[in-house]
Amino acid sequence: MIDGVIFDKDGTLFDFRRSWGEWAETLIRQIARDEDHAAQLGQAIGYDLTTGTFAPDSPVIAATASDIAAALHPHLPGQSVVGVAALINAAAARAQMVPAVPLRPLLEILRAKGLRVGLATNDTEVPARAHLAAHGLTDLFDFIAGYDSGHGAKPGPGMCLAFARQTGLDPARVAMVGDSLHDLHAGRAAGMLCIAVLTGIATQADLAPHADVVLPDIGALPLWLAGRAA
Repeated sequence: MIDGVIFDKDGTLFDFRRSWGEWAETLIRQIARDEDHAAQLGQAIGYDLTTGTFAPDSPVIAATASDIAAALHPHLPGQSVVGVAALINAAAARAQMVPAVPLRPLLEILRAKGLRVGLATNDTEVPARAHLAAHGLTDLFDFIAGYDSGHGAKPGPGMCLAFARQTGLDPARVAMVGDSLHDLHAGRAAGMLCIAVLTGIATQADLAPHADVVLPDIGALPLWLAGRAA
């Protein structure tokens, strides 16, 4: 029996490629001196400006703003990691998120089943809340945390366990849903069921060994949960 679901944000609630490609392009153009420098910055964060694609190991996929800033910092003399992270967070808050599926109907179905709903993202909390608010979703979440919310970042289990504590749920009766190994490792470390989705960069082959199930997207979640309950 599942009593709660905690979602990753980028690549799970929101389609990763469609949401973050424009963000990466805008950020790089904002801080680059010229085209060669822009290409260097793109390479540093695993983003190809020519093709508009992310490398599988891009830190943008699952790392924190500080990690992304650290990757860019060697190519930005005179700037601090903290300063670059602030630019990243400001740009992230303005990024236009593209839902992976119609989100409000899905979340309302889960809430109607009595499930508690949470968000655990390696984004910072302020942009995360901005993205949810922009799509009218904030009221459907019992718990919202970013890596700076005091529970640590994924793949650590802190955010997942904080959700369970705040809602009074047994972690073994909670599902962690995400598109990256960071998500699945965090959920597993918290003692939760781990559900992978394919709306990020990772493939079925990448995720399947670490997940209890791999779904095409979170839209398949209600049917899967119903089958499990039956």
